[in-house]
This record gives sequence, structure tokens and C-alpha cells, in this order.
Amino acid sequence: MERQNRIIIGTRGSKLALWQAEWVKSELTRLYPDLNIELKKIKTTGDKILDVPLAKVGGKGLFVKEIEEALLRKQADIAVHSMKDVPTGFPKGLHLAAICKREDPRDAFITAVGRRRSVVSSQKTIKSFKDLPQSAIIGTSSLRRSCQLLNIRADLKIVQLRGNLDTRLRKLDEGQFDAIILAAAGVKRLGLADRITGILPPEISLPAIGQGAIGIECRTDDDLINNILKPLNHEETAMCVRAERAFLKKLEGGCQVPIGAHARLIGGGRGGITNFELRTLNSELLVMDGLVGSISGDRVIRVHIEGKPEDAEVLGMNAAADILSKGAKEILNEVYGR
Repeated sequence: MERQNRIIIGTRGSKLALWQAEWVKSELTRLYPDLNIELKKIKTTGDKILDVPLAKVGGKGLFVKEIEEALLRKQADIAVHSMKDVPTGFPKGLHLAAICKREDPRDAFITAVGRRRSVVSSQKTIKSFKDLPQSAIIGTSSLRRSCQLLNIRADLKIVQLRGNLDTRLRKLDEGQFDAIILAAAGVKRLGLADRITGILPPEISLPAIGQGAIGIECRTDDDLINNILKPLNHEETAMCVRAERAFLKKLEGGCQVPIGAHARLIGGGRGGITNFELRTLNSELLVMDGLVGSISGDRVIRVHIEGKPEDAEVLGMNAAADILSKGAKEILNEVYGR
């Protein structure tokens, strides 16, 4: 195959974004040793506005818009994104060429190093979510996380937490929070798995759409780049993420709305789901859980759907129609009204 000798990867400049871009670069180098691959750091709107909750900034694509503009201007050839940041619609001329194999999609519960005692109550060591004392202070920037936590524990105090991973951990260790909630995938990818106090099960915190998966975007008409990226697409992950994104698209939601979904494949005859691992494509079922919650956490509506893996997007849309019929439309109208 004829190869383009030079490829520019557009990426955000955070440690996690650079880790993901470097990982994609290493995979491409392994597949095509003669490629000259460069990283181009691009500051997005979401990176520039750090003192305002993302939900109040409004709009979609806060972490991808400027990178997509670089693709369209041909200042970059591919863009590497966290899938949970990618809107369900793309600018004309761009598309998602590959979704890479997923890391752990769940949320991580993290307490301070060396001082696992509460800032609310110094008498009790916090070893898990159930150990949180009355009125514990939780740091998160996600409406999806906060609505689910408040639904279980209305006494919790949710405080906005923005910034990169190091900043969030530093604020925790300084004693500003009893615990913080982060995506487990990012913590693990940066080699900080030992900081995780516990993993939150989906009954407590259903993950964000696409959480744990890396997406690669490029120009639709760039056949060479599209062919180069094909081996990086992990079909099992792609099917599951497509179901989740179809759910989100039908709900007309963005990444800053209290919507969660997680799809996975159950292997034929295995009789269950183990540790959120993906099964093979000859699996009998693609199963997905989804939810929509109010900002206050007083209402959380959940749905569960099962079907053939090849019907992933239809399943996602059906799950959205189901949850809308159960009252999610009213909740979302309230959220968007704010």
C-alpha cells in the first residue's frame, strides 16, 4: 500500500490527551514503521474555560471543535479524542474512522493519599463509597455523576471540580474534598491506578456514553488516512459505543447533560457479564443500560435493552424512545431550560 510519509495528529494538550495521542502514534508506527508522525497540540474551548461549570458554558463539542477546524483546514490529518467528549454529529467532511479497544469504562472513587479521613468527620476512615459520612463533600464536574450520587445520598455536598488529573488529585490531597469521582480509564492510563480507592458499580454510577474508548476522526474523503486507520478499529468496542451514541443522539444530549449509558456484549452461553469485559462478535446479545436524571437527583429513570450486536444503533434508539416515554423528556426539557 502506498503510504503518506507524514501524518499530523491533532490533540488537546492535557497529560491524558497526550497519552492517548502517543498511544495512537505508537500503534501506527508499529503498523507502518516508515511513517513520520507528529503531534500538534490544540487548545479547545473546554480547556480555556476552567472557572465555569461545563454545563453552564453550553453547546456541544467543547473539547473537539478547534481540533476539527484544524482537520478541515488540513493543518492536521487525524484527531484523537476521548469518545465521551465527541458529539454525535460531525461537521461536513469529517467522520469517525476508528474506535479503539476500550479501557475500563466505569467511574473511580478516590480518597486522599495518606489521609483517608473525612474533612467532614475526622473520626472515620473512608475506604469505600459506603463509608462516606453525612454531608460528605464530593468533587466532580459531571452532572451525570452528581445526579446519580444525589439520588442515592441526598445529603452529599457536590462541589464543582475542573482541571487536569494532577490538579484534581492535588485539590483532593489538600483536603478540599472527602472524595472525588474520575473516569477509571484516564486514571489507569496515566499509571495512577494505585490512587483508586474503589470502582463504582453501574448501580451507583452508570458510565458516560463512550467512556473509556478512544476515537480517531479524520476527513471523509482522505482515502489514504482512512485505510491507514482501519486496523485500529476494535469492532466489539465500536458496536457498543455506536449503541450508546445512538441513545444519546435520539435524546439530543451532549456530554454535559445527566445522561448515562453502557453497552456490552454477552458471550453465547456465558450467562452473564464479568468485569465489564467485551465478548466476541459471535455473542448472542448486546445489552445496554441507560439513564436520564434530574440535576437535583430526585428523579433518575433507567432502561435496559437487549438485542443482536449488528442492530446496535437501532437498539440505542429504541432505548432512547423507551426512556423518553417513561418521563425523560420532561427531565431533559428542565435541564436544557436551565
